[in-house]
Amino acid sequence: MVAKYAAKRAKLKAEGRYDELDKIPNNASPVRLRNRCMLTGRPRGYMRHFGISRVAFRKLASNGKIPGVTKSSW
Repeated sequence: MVAKYAAKRAKLKAEGRYDELDKIPNNASPVRLRNRCMLTGRPRGYMRHFGISRVAFRKLASNGKIPGVTKSSW
């Protein structure tokens, strides 16, 4: 939705027509985007490098499904 309304939002902001900008859906604002886990859709505990949540990461790492990731021990 952000990409769909990006050009229209930019045009209205440049022209200063804020009354018409209010009529665009709130979810079209890029500020409202939230990173979510690709597997579960969980919004919290998101690990940007892997694109999944910490819960899904731990499960996959324990099963050896993520290459190069091992459980640490010292």
